Amino acid sequence: MPSNHILLVDDDSLFRRGLAFSLERAGYRVSTAASAEDALAFIERDPPDLALLDIGLPGMDGLDALRRLRERADTLPVVFLTARRRELEQVLGLELGADDYITKPFDRDVLMARIKAVLRRAQRAPAVPPEPHPLAVGNLVIDPSAFKVTVGERVVELSRREFDLLYTLALEPGHVLSTEDLLARVWGAEYRGEPQVVYVHIRWLREKVEDDPSQPRRIITVRGAGYKLEHVEG
Repeated sequence: MPSNHILLVDDDSLFRRGLAFSLERAGYRVSTAASAEDALAFIERDPPDLALLDIGLPGMDGLDALRRLRERADTLPVVFLTARRRELEQVLGLELGADDYITKPFDRDVLMARIKAVLRRAQRAPAVPPEPHPLAVGNLVIDPSAFKVTVGERVVELSRREFDLLYTLALEPGHVLSTEDLLARVWGAEYRGEPQVVYVHIRWLREKVEDDPSQPRRIITVRGAGYKLEHVEG
């Protein structure tokens, strides 16, 4: 039985009690908070293994709470709970570093599977080895040891997930990687979220490494197959 500690953050008391009961029945130790402010204070006192964080909280919302966590380099795994389908693109992978999301209403078994997958990923080694050599694809240079990407003389600021995605493409320049391949290599084989997470991160990467994101020359879409990273000089 699992024994991980989960912090559930939601302002709906009935929802909070019901989900906490289900989590406890599944063997988790559960703490709850009704606001982001209370959650951040709790994390300081008793860091959980994972947080289930509602986006639509009163006062500071879930997105701002996660920003606060990441600003202090907190690597706590976070799964967003959201009823706002229109915010899907914000929630997907997020440059903030969310680990997964699930939209309300959801099947409790699906949520339990997501929690297990995120906890397993958190215990695994990072996607990029600790001291690999820099990779150069044309004038795009990726230095994993320094977590640095440059295009020519320009330094490109990337999130952790964007970096891992770009590095994965750079390992096999010119080779097409499918969405499923990228999900498995970057998000982990246990990831059960929406495949749109790849599309969104590809678009974000293009906005940062392409001269014209609307007409990409580096990160190429191969319709029906996937994506590849091409050499571009100058």
